[in-house]
Amino acid sequence: MLEEAEQIGRRAQRARLRLGMAQADLAAVLGRTQGWVSKMERGLIELDRVGLLSRVAAALHVHPNDLIGRPYTSTPAENSWQISATSILRELRRYDLAPVHDGTPRPSGELWQDMSELHALRDAAANTTIMERIPDLLREARALAEVATGHEREEAYAVYAVACKFAHTAAHALGHPELVAMACERAVWSARLSGDPVLPAVADWMRVWDMWATADWADAVALSDRALAGVQEQYDDGDPLAVRAWGALQLRAAVSAARGGRKAEAKDRIKHARGAAKRMDKAVGPLPYDRHSLTFSSGNVKIHAISVALEMHEQREALSINRHMSNELIDSLPNSRQGHYYMDLARAWLWDGNREKALTELEKAERTAPQLVRNHPIARSTLRTLVYAERVATREKLRRMSDRFHLDG
Repeated sequence: MLEEAEQIGRRAQRARLRLGMAQADLAAVLGRTQGWVSKMERGLIELDRVGLLSRVAAALHVHPNDLIGRPYTSTPAENSWQISATSILRELRRYDLAPVHDGTPRPSGELWQDMSELHALRDAAANTTIMERIPDLLREARALAEVATGHEREEAYAVYAVACKFAHTAAHALGHPELVAMACERAVWSARLSGDPVLPAVADWMRVWDMWATADWADAVALSDRALAGVQEQYDDGDPLAVRAWGALQLRAAVSAARGGRKAEAKDRIKHARGAAKRMDKAVGPLPYDRHSLTFSSGNVKIHAISVALEMHEQREALSINRHMSNELIDSLPNSRQGHYYMDLARAWLWDGNREKALTELEKAERTAPQLVRNHPIARSTLRTLVYAERVATREKLRRMSDRFHLDG
């Protein structure tokens, strides 16, 4: 585990040397000292924020996964998802060719029932299972789009777009950048053909996520604003799906602004998202089915506020927000979001100097969403820091005891 930090540092060093870049030049781009770069390359400094990891990767003109060695090495059974990923890529590449589907495609209503199952798997962070389901669903949705007309054809493209979104989320979690990029492109294409007025904004929400990998924070905010403008009228009218998308886009913009160092704007975006969540909470009657699979709620706004505070290295603020989180609010979140929440709490307690609480929260994260947490670079960074600190403390205790026993004499 501790060697992983050294490997990340060596990968960063090799990428820098390939560019003929001196440590001082990399330090200048990152706004750090040459000493910081030297320690990072020796594995003595953790890239413990997604924004920081992305900035280093962008400065070295590599993907963040190239630095951290993701997808991580695991057992053959745990790597089986890559077979499904290849099948999904094949379907996405042939998006405008005649679909290969045996038999008559089912109507869109039945395909949406399959999407509901994927939604439940997403909430459980069961990403490998999602990968297995996607290829057949993409094929059938395209087949339906070929034979259907009117609204039914539009719904087929909507199913295709949301299936791309599920593939996109799972590929992010497991570490497959090629699938992430292509799923996003196809979601944009199919969303425009769907007739769904909110779906193009959801596709842009996906694109914002992709911009984080290259540390394009300003572009991410600009794209969020364009997508927000696209659903503003429906939001003002109180359309529930538009309210959900508008709030989710504000959260995307908040994280983008925080990583770009725009603290005031990040906090302002959180306030906007909180307002959208309140509108949802005040709605009379049950909310319509979340066909876009956007997890947005008051609880989700709170955990994003914690993430934003940590991106700005304000762990005390993160812990303060957490003190006002009720157990009911946490329990209402899907496992995938709870996993992120506990991971962030572990990081906040670690930075605040409480390793015991940090480990407790990291254990909760792993129990809640094991696939997500074991594959998440920040969870791994937090665990490495905890292991290293524990070993240092143990070595110091042994040294002192050795002195008392005069073992060196």
